[in-house]
Amino acid sequence: MDRGPIATAITRNGRRRRARARARDETERQAAETRARVRLMIEITAQAGAYRKGLLAAAGQLSPEEAVIIADLERHGLQVPQLRDVLCGGHVIVDDPALYENWRFAAVSHERLSSHHRDIDKKLYPDIGMRGILVREKLHGRTQQGTWVQLEKTPAAFGKNKLPSVDDIRHLIDYVTYRLTRSNVGPWGLSRWTERRPIYLSPALAVPVQLSPPVAASLDTALRRIEEDDDVTAVSADLARRFPPPERTDPSRELGQALQGGGGRGLFGSSDVWVTETLSPAATAVLRSRPADPPDWVQLVEAQQAQQAQQANRGTS
Repeated sequence: MDRGPIATAITRNGRRRRARARARDETERQAAETRARVRLMIEITAQAGAYRKGLLAAAGQLSPEEAVIIADLERHGLQVPQLRDVLCGGHVIVDDPALYENWRFAAVSHERLSSHHRDIDKKLYPDIGMRGILVREKLHGRTQQGTWVQLEKTPAAFGKNKLPSVDDIRHLIDYVTYRLTRSNVGPWGLSRWTERRPIYLSPALAVPVQLSPPVAASLDTALRRIEEDDDVTAVSADLARRFPPPERTDPSRELGQALQGGGGRGLFGSSDVWVTETLSPAATAVLRSRPADPPDWVQLVEAQQAQQAQQANRGTS
């Protein structure tokens, strides 16, 4: 009987189990570090106001999935004061669409119905819920430029072919509280940071924004004045008259256009810059002065070296 293939298969299975065990250990280690960091951050933010009871105990039992979410928010610039609002239900927008998939955990995530960001195709990007000890009910989805996330006090199970539950009734009570206080009802308090006034993390500042007509008209006037000044202050006025710049119907449309290598015209991208400075008298004297002759002994040594080189050349010839 050939035991080679069997032994190889056993070895491979053993390696896979060890690799999975190492991955689990690494995940648990990262979760433990995040638990300790989040607990410390919570203790710091608790000095500014009280949370609901049980928060510190919940932070000590942070699940690996919850740890990933908190760590990702921290990696995108979440600050300690903002963590308080996140735990109290603040609406957070991160300009990173990859987080939408990163926060879909096969074991604990589920699709949810919500009224947030209705401009997104919910069939293509359904909202995703997840329950946890710390986050209670985490809800996240896509935005046009990234991902949004919000923690809720009470999970809702609204959906097709589902009867309302006690949690659904509590969720409706939380919604009434939101309508009365204009504050989101989170797992550990209330937050004024709503979808209409969200917390922005890692904002994509290069996203094009439509200008209002008065601002667009003012910008167009300024750009045309800059171009006219460039024509007058050109190096050669004669060339400037012979070769005028192209007439553009809307100069502002060129602002921030992406070029190869990440370049763009920008507001002052095509302007030349000259730096003209007058030399100091001391520097002028040093640069224009004639180098002094070397001492006599240096000239004598150089002459002797030259004679020795000539004699050496005659001997070889």
